[in-house]
Amino acid sequence: MSVGETSAEPTVRLRGASLGYGARLLWQDLDLTVAPGEFVAVLGPNGSGKTSLVKVLLGLNSLSSGSVEVCGAPPKRGSSVIGYIPQQRGFDRDVPIRGIDLVRLGLDGHRWGVPLPNAQRRHLVERAIASVGATEFARTPIGRLSGGEQQRLRIAQALLGDPKLLLCDEALLSLDLKHQRDVVGLIDSRRRSFNISVLFVTHEINPILPVVDRVLYLVGTRWAVGVPDEVFTSARLSELYQTDVEVLRVRGRIVVVGAPDSPHAEIGSTHYHHLQGDDAVAP
Repeated sequence: MSVGETSAEPTVRLRGASLGYGARLLWQDLDLTVAPGEFVAVLGPNGSGKTSLVKVLLGLNSLSSGSVEVCGAPPKRGSSVIGYIPQQRGFDRDVPIRGIDLVRLGLDGHRWGVPLPNAQRRHLVERAIASVGATEFARTPIGRLSGGEQQRLRIAQALLGDPKLLLCDEALLSLDLKHQRDVVGLIDSRRRSFNISVLFVTHEINPILPVVDRVLYLVGTRWAVGVPDEVFTSARLSELYQTDVEVLRVRGRIVVVGAPDSPHAEIGSTHYHHLQGDDAVAP
């Protein structure tokens, strides 16, 4: 039985879900069930509502219609069942906070009442840091670490509470190929070891393609869910974008040519799930 076919209680369940702001509708009638341990990539052009979906699951945004559950209950702010890795942003070199301090900030965000004893807090923080291979540089000022090192510490912070759902919002942004592979490997290893569901928002499918179970592709108010080979076809993406889109596969990687870069862009602008490094192909 595959991950997506497990009979266990879903980690995420959206039914007839729609989200809009004022007169603008981002997506509508979205049906999505995410099983424990499943890795779902969330893709689509700029402005299609990918980050807004993350905010719905975090309890920060409310649906316009339909229903949403996380681990069988409505989403709520500060939920202990969710770990969150925000978009990658660099720190100024002079910021005095150390890596270990950044991780520690995530320890009690969802807790009420008496804080954990210092020895227990220290053990949890150090265990999380060790689990992502960051012990060596955890006491270095965060602004003096590389993007990949900073992202390891963000992952450690997100995993402190042993979440059942990990939300990753452009977690690979601005990272080079090596650090992308390292971050993806860490997340995939953790989700397999602890049966954590992952929703991974990204513009670039190729770095996560080897570990993805299914794809949610959002375009305007339309959407598609399926394994990558079902969603990444010329016919399926042409239907979503309502214009001619070509999907190419080169050395196991995917290139999407001809898709507008936002759901409201003029036809003729182009969106690529592009190749990188030695695999790059000129448009």
